[in-house]
Amino acid sequence: MNQSSSKLWTKDFIIVSAANFFLYLVFYLLLVTMAVYAVEEFHVSESQAGLVTGIFIIGTLIGRLFIGRMITSIGNKKMLYFGLIFFILTSLLYFIHAGITVLLITRLLHGIALGMASTATGTIVAEVIPGERKGEGIGFFSMSITLATAIGPFIGIYMSQHTSFESIFGFCLALGIISFIISLFVNIPEVSKPPKEVASKKWKLSEFLEPKAFPIALVVILLSLGYSSVLSFINFYAIEIDLVDTASLFFVVYAIAILVSRPFTGRLMDVKGANSIMYPAFILFGAGLLLLSTVANSISLLLAGVLIGLGFGNMQSTTQAIAVKMTPPHRMGLATSTYYIALDAGLGFGPYLLGFVIPLTGYSTLYIIMGVMVLATIILYYFLHGKKENSILANIEPATTNSEELS
Repeated sequence: MNQSSSKLWTKDFIIVSAANFFLYLVFYLLLVTMAVYAVEEFHVSESQAGLVTGIFIIGTLIGRLFIGRMITSIGNKKMLYFGLIFFILTSLLYFIHAGITVLLITRLLHGIALGMASTATGTIVAEVIPGERKGEGIGFFSMSITLATAIGPFIGIYMSQHTSFESIFGFCLALGIISFIISLFVNIPEVSKPPKEVASKKWKLSEFLEPKAFPIALVVILLSLGYSSVLSFINFYAIEIDLVDTASLFFVVYAIAILVSRPFTGRLMDVKGANSIMYPAFILFGAGLLLLSTVANSISLLLAGVLIGLGFGNMQSTTQAIAVKMTPPHRMGLATSTYYIALDAGLGFGPYLLGFVIPLTGYSTLYIIMGVMVLATIILYYFLHGKKENSILANIEPATTNSEELS
């Protein structure tokens, strides 16, 4: 392998990762502040406040559903810039105080903008990463989201306690502008467009989603459903078990576990295949959820955070790499979009569905159910992808090599 031709940390890779980080920093910063803002500013009910938070994810789903198809015809560069400009313009709408309906529309549009821009960055980074380092590269790229999940909520809570919401919106607007400015300096590769697909006028499901990514997307939905129980309800659970102060550190240790392990797991996937990461990660994630159901002190709560970080955190990048590797280069945008739609569907609709379960089970039993579900998903993964991993890698490698030789 010629290492000079497979350099990962290029200027383009770093810029796209940074731009993606700022986008998700805004997402997670607002995620922890919008419900409070809606209640304080418009005196809405808790259910309406929850809708203000959740409708953003519905927007990202809408954005991703159409962006994959549009990237193929419009191109990476135009789509990224359009998405970022739209992201900036919708950020300005937060300064308009015209009632809860306008705020809901703003959140929906802002979500669509994030869906467009982040799918573009995910597609672009998959293009600039060398073929033989896809797992490692996507692993490092997805760390930009991991950092945002730890830093965003911290900044959001801090600013909501010490500044005004106007300052929060101004800060988010500035982050969007920074993301756009640095993206102007990236050399964005264009996706090759096969004549048959470009000429086609029929609207088919395959024009919006990538069928080859469906199997792993189904696994992602179940995994993200399990993680949504943590993301949405850990604070309520911490209040119940009287560990509120420790809960504030939960996502910090979660992020640290990912940051420490990701450099090794990404490279291991490229060398040994996805199964070498996925099977241990299933066990770690499931064990973390089961431990969460029995926590009695701060140490066990933080240990659960570490296990979930090592498990779900590394599954995120590995499943995204699987989706990309399964797909021809010209459909990489659709594969990326399909992956994120599955992830967002689990994270976005999960809390709503689990909200019906909690009154019947309580939080502790909920985490037992989620832990068992994650462990059972090993069987589904085996039949959908795991047992075919070796033959898939053998078939993909020659195609990757040929495409690199042509370029």
